[in-house]
Amino acid sequence: MSPSDPRISLEVRGHLALIGIHRPEKRNAFDVGMLRGLSSAMTEADRDPEVRCMVIFAVGDHFSAGLDLASVAPALSSGEPLYAEGALDPWAVQGPPRTRPLVVAVQGLCLTLSIELVLAADIAVASEDARFGQIEVKRGIFPFGGATLRFPQRAGWGNAMRWMLTGDEFDAREAHRMGLVQEVVERGRHLERALALAESIAKQAPLAVQATLASSRQALQEGPQAAARDLLPRLMALVGTEDAAEGVQSFLERREARFTGK
Repeated sequence: MSPSDPRISLEVRGHLALIGIHRPEKRNAFDVGMLRGLSSAMTEADRDPEVRCMVIFAVGDHFSAGLDLASVAPALSSGEPLYAEGALDPWAVQGPPRTRPLVVAVQGLCLTLSIELVLAADIAVASEDARFGQIEVKRGIFPFGGATLRFPQRAGWGNAMRWMLTGDEFDAREAHRMGLVQEVVERGRHLERALALAESIAKQAPLAVQATLASSRQALQEGPQAAARDLLPRLMALVGTEDAAEGVQSFLERREARFTGK
């Protein structure tokens, strides 16, 4: 599978999958083709055994103005599937879970569905010029890409309602204060920093990284008790791997580990 829309790019660079959004003339607003293209790119990256981390970025001055409603509304009204059967939902609302970590680099406008993409990611880096708005209530709809599920969880009820119920715009500093983004960097350095974080993740043991993601997700979705029951079984599945042995050996030899994902 490869990106099904030319405005979505996929480049595998070493152990990183760089996924680009290329519609700057429309502030990178997502139409149906782009939604499907992003899904196919992420699905391909997640299934590639060489990929250990994904990075999503956008070209131009803005990350994304969100949904192109003129394109997406008819598809939603007709009940037409937005993604291929078995493909990843980039917003992680339905379908199979993503197994590779995802880092998002944000600049300029980040509205509606694009905030929800940030919330669905594992780490987000914002340029200091980033501006956010969960403005669906201003358009007569509500956030349906995961914000109602994740924004209160991430930022706390009052913070989430402050912005979702008013549709007001907020800046990168406020996004960082609430935990929506994890780092704010100088203008133009957002992708550089996102790639550096992704490289750091990719150096770690891939199976251990995936187990960490899965356990953390389980705690959020099923509750701490369910995740606690699976802690030792997950650990035992890793103990006998080559990477676990390499982790111990590299510690004893005081060198950087060289993990293979086995």
